[in-house]
Amino acid sequence: MAAMNPQTELRVRTLSIHVVTWNVASAAPPPDLSDLLQLNNLNLNLDVYVIGLQEMNGGIMSLLSDTAFEDPWSSFFMDVLSPLSFVKVSSVRMQGLLLLIFAKYQHLPFIQILSTKSTPTGLFGYWGNKGGVNIFLKFYGYYVSIINCHLPPHMANNDQRLEHFDRILEMQNFEAQDIPNILDHDLILWFGDMNFRIEDFGLHFVRESIKNQCYSDLWEKDQDCWEMGLCLSLQLSIAKRHDPLLREFQEGPLLFPPTYKFDKNSNNYDTSEKKRKPAWTDRILWRLKRQPQAAVHTPTLSAPHFTLFPRSYVSHMLYSISDHKPVTSTFDLELKPLVSAPLITLLPESLCTEESDLLISYSLTADFLSSPWDWIGLYKVGLRHINDYVSYVWVRDNQVSFSDGLNQVYIDISDIPETEDQFLLFYYSNNLHSVVGISKPFKIQPRSFLAEGPLDEAQPQI
Repeated sequence: MAAMNPQTELRVRTLSIHVVTWNVASAAPPPDLSDLLQLNNLNLNLDVYVIGLQEMNGGIMSLLSDTAFEDPWSSFFMDVLSPLSFVKVSSVRMQGLLLLIFAKYQHLPFIQILSTKSTPTGLFGYWGNKGGVNIFLKFYGYYVSIINCHLPPHMANNDQRLEHFDRILEMQNFEAQDIPNILDHDLILWFGDMNFRIEDFGLHFVRESIKNQCYSDLWEKDQDCWEMGLCLSLQLSIAKRHDPLLREFQEGPLLFPPTYKFDKNSNNYDTSEKKRKPAWTDRILWRLKRQPQAAVHTPTLSAPHFTLFPRSYVSHMLYSISDHKPVTSTFDLELKPLVSAPLITLLPESLCTEESDLLISYSLTADFLSSPWDWIGLYKVGLRHINDYVSYVWVRDNQVSFSDGLNQVYIDISDIPETEDQFLLFYYSNNLHSVVGISKPFKIQPRSFLAEGPLDEAQPQI
């Protein structure tokens, strides 16, 4: 991506991110997830979805099927979000843990996937029933780490939960020398079934407090937590006091009832013989990069503008397929982009059609390193993911060079049926493993119409 000109003052942008965490207890997707995804909230204009699931069906046959085909949850989210211009950017799975990122397609040239990683912590680090899955990316030039985790259960295992938390964090090392340590990333989003419990209070007191919506009675009463804006259940609050890394993570106020443990297909807390105490096991935390402190007599350098504001932090009692209720948080991310333009500019005004070929002109920035394995894909608007192309061409194949620093290739569209659908072009960089340029939506004129006029009148409608 093109670096920002120091003389160019880019305006601050506000982007909305919706984070979902849900222990689905091996269940299949329900018919409607509109509330979970806030699809009916007219006041939201979301840019990115971050979705983390725990305890997906991890049976052998299910895992084999999901390896050959998309798992049912990923397919469901793609089917729902693709008509709204969201594209699956990246995903990573480890047994029952799944992490998905969707973004509106206009953001794709400014999202670079750096790495995906799985960190098992079950059975002394050899089994992935517990642990974390992570996606690391650059977002408009900023480093962002996203972690979905499932920590050990049960009241007595708090120390083990902290060990697993630290283990997951310690394993986030990067082979590429130009990628900073995770603690130097501009943003860490960490969420999942953390399994922290409510200590000191008995079952009757906890349930009565929930019944009367007196959630503050279950929070940590230490005033320091309130001053920090952290309304945390006791066990996680105690953990923060003893774990300096965990202490740096923030969380919104818990203004919703504990999300575990429910009888399935109901809103009743556990009525089994075990009668587990309700708990806020499902959490969404975040951490912004620490800014270096300037010396007293040293002029303060203005840091890039990058701030996260939580807009909501709620549970969704509507869903009862699991013994957990899903939790979501919507954030406003204010940032001043560190990149000014995509690395590749695809020029829709230079598109033209001759017989069964779609000619594409594009330009590259001076610092972009192309590869023979780069390719340009033709997509219908409403694509689900990057492999959802209707045709493609390697950039070094069918290449035509001409003046003014432009490149030109052509795509065979003879197999594409005539349609009124709109199309997009994506340029995919093999070196960066990311989309680095997109076109504006356009239509391809029917070939019968093109045959009636000269070539210069046969440009797609933009």
